[in-house]
Amino acid sequence: MTPAYVVGQMTVKNPEKWAEYRSQVLATLLPFGGELVFRGEQVNAFSGVCPHPDIVVIRFPSMPAAEGWHGSADYQKLIPLRQQAADVVLVTYAT
Repeated sequence: MTPAYVVGQMTVKNPEKWAEYRSQVLATLLPFGGELVFRGEQVNAFSGVCPHPDIVVIRFPSMPAAEGWHGSADYQKLIPLRQQAADVVLVTYAT
């Protein structure tokens, strides 16, 4: 199996709602083998412009696992909260 990565770039609009979202999202990852690789804040752009200052990288054991997580009922319930809390771009990558 080839690991898959979900990379989220975000701009937080509502810190309280973002904290609420973050407190719930980890539980949605676990059934799919998802694990947080890192969260960070942009320091420099060596080339080009990145429109979002924050990033998260989540590793899954496979692309089907990543797709299963995103499509799961538990995660789908969190999407409205995420949309209220931040502008987010989620992209999947395979290695």
